[in-house]
Amino acid sequence: MITLSKIVVVGSYVVDLAARTPHMPKPGETVLGGPFRMGPGGKGGNQAVAAVRLGAEVTMVTKVGKDLFGDEALHHFKIEGIHSGFINQVEDESTGAALIAVDDSGENMIIVSLGACGTITEEEVEKAEAAFREADIILLQLETSMAAIRTTINLAHKLSKPIILNPAPYQKISDELLAKVNYITPNETEAGLLTGKEVTDEDSARKAAQILLAKGINTVIITLGKQGCYLMQQGENAGKIIPGYQVQAVDTTGAGDAFNGGFAHFIAEGKPIEKACSLANAVAALSVTKNGTALAMPYLEEVKELWGT
Repeated sequence: MITLSKIVVVGSYVVDLAARTPHMPKPGETVLGGPFRMGPGGKGGNQAVAAVRLGAEVTMVTKVGKDLFGDEALHHFKIEGIHSGFINQVEDESTGAALIAVDDSGENMIIVSLGACGTITEEEVEKAEAAFREADIILLQLETSMAAIRTTINLAHKLSKPIILNPAPYQKISDELLAKVNYITPNETEAGLLTGKEVTDEDSARKAAQILLAKGINTVIITLGKQGCYLMQQGENAGKIIPGYQVQAVDTTGAGDAFNGGFAHFIAEGKPIEKACSLANAVAALSVTKNGTALAMPYLEEVKELWGT
């Protein structure tokens, strides 16, 4: 009998409204672009899809509006096989949206309007305590209300459940909360904002990781785009780069979410941490070879083929 990894994702769901552009517009400039696409997104939603497509059992905790986008969200999670019993649909807030521009090199610029998922309350998270109790790991981002972030970390800590914090997009978060986090997964920019140390190479990544470890976090994983990620754990004087995969990037939007959803699944499944990071790098690499975010997340067989297993 196969036992699935069980993951609770607390975070955002927004609708992605994306357009291609030959180049990013300067202030006041109008650019003729296209094509336009609309699809499911949000860091929480993307990470949930990444994990479930790899074989995890995923419960999503978020909030959407009673509107067309909210209805589409519930349909999307049903199609993907994600448990949606703790997705609150409310009348007084609209479903969040992300305005995304992707240029010809695959780079992106994003403006997120959180809408309903920016108003998740302490009580709405606590209602999911039964799911927390059954979970192998809790996955959290900073793309939601601070009440949801604080409650998620405190509840998971109380239940002795490992927490992965993807500190994106950056918000100031207290050292008291960070000390309860088991894994933190910033990119270079977020690592710099969290530590005050600009991350540009392996040496600066090591210095930033040391600062985060000193806050009580057990494991620091700084994602480095196509280079892979920098891994460092408590008790180590230096970490190491886990190499990424060279692919032809079409759209880099959501690559960090792919990494986090993949890492959550593989670490919950019991993989050694370096292997979990390497497999998560493969998930992220595959995600950038397709347009979109949630719908670009790869399936397990694709990851195995790239990773070589």
